[in-house]
Amino acid sequence: MFRKILWIGVIVLILTSFFTYRGYKNAVYQAVDPQDQTDISIQIKKGETAREIGQSLKEKGLIKSDFYFYAYTKFHDLSGSLLRGRFALKKSMTVPEMITILSDPSKAESILTIQEGLTIREIDQKLVDLGLIESGEFIKEVKIFKGWEYYDFLDKDTLSKLDLPLEGYLYPDTYFLDSADFKNHDVIYLALDNFEKKFSPYQKEIKRHSVHEIITMASIIEREVFGKENREIVSGILWKRLDSGWKLDADATLLYTKTDREITAADLNADSPYNTRRFGGLTPGPISNPSLESILAAMYPKESPYWFYLTTKDGDVVYAASNEEHNRNKAKYL
Repeated sequence: MFRKILWIGVIVLILTSFFTYRGYKNAVYQAVDPQDQTDISIQIKKGETAREIGQSLKEKGLIKSDFYFYAYTKFHDLSGSLLRGRFALKKSMTVPEMITILSDPSKAESILTIQEGLTIREIDQKLVDLGLIESGEFIKEVKIFKGWEYYDFLDKDTLSKLDLPLEGYLYPDTYFLDSADFKNHDVIYLALDNFEKKFSPYQKEIKRHSVHEIITMASIIEREVFGKENREIVSGILWKRLDSGWKLDADATLLYTKTDREITAADLNADSPYNTRRFGGLTPGPISNPSLESILAAMYPKESPYWFYLTTKDGDVVYAASNEEHNRNKAKYL
């Protein structure tokens, strides 16, 4: 009886192994649809594991089994060869064919996301992190920019005097870059073209200020507060301060010159045109690359009785109409 049970167990094991291997071969070496040549975009993010990549491929309908995809990468020790970026795959491909593409740098598009309010130096670091450049190369390309004549919103005479001439005009968005043939100027022109597309419908509506002044103010608003209404109110406060001969007193302008988020007593006394606690007027140029929301807030400020504002630790903005009220708010929220 025991021998019979043992033989049954062996047969079940053999059959299970056979069907498992058959399922593995079918899932790995046979395409989902050999006739479908449609390109399907797949994005692999930094830090994604082979298991997570397999799940994404399965969700896109590119593979039959994420489990067998993962098993193939483990069996052939391929997990570490899968690259981050955006790839074009087809349902007519087998798993080995897909992995060949996912492991080929020339097939990958690097994904650069410029978040709202990033600076050019921060964009440079993102490109370093993507493995596309050495530190400082993008900054150098910005400094030698020659395409002024292509963009009527760029004030060459003013911007060319700045350390980073295009700060404020590289529009925040996600850009797909050719990893195999990357050039820094590709990012510059993509971002400037995008800025032109977003900004041009509103450019003619600027009456009182120059484009440079609007973008500079927008860049400050972008780094000072979040949310459409808060940005419009703060815009009104900052323009009102300038019109009344007040200093802007904006922390964000001081932080632009620093590599950390701490403002010291020495910073407050710094002899810098970006120290708006000490010097009046706008900064010489933008301090970030602002969103359209901040640009429109700078163009269309909201009137209010307020002269002061602060941001709490929770991110809420608290306003005050007098210095006394502002001091009470500081004591309460900061």
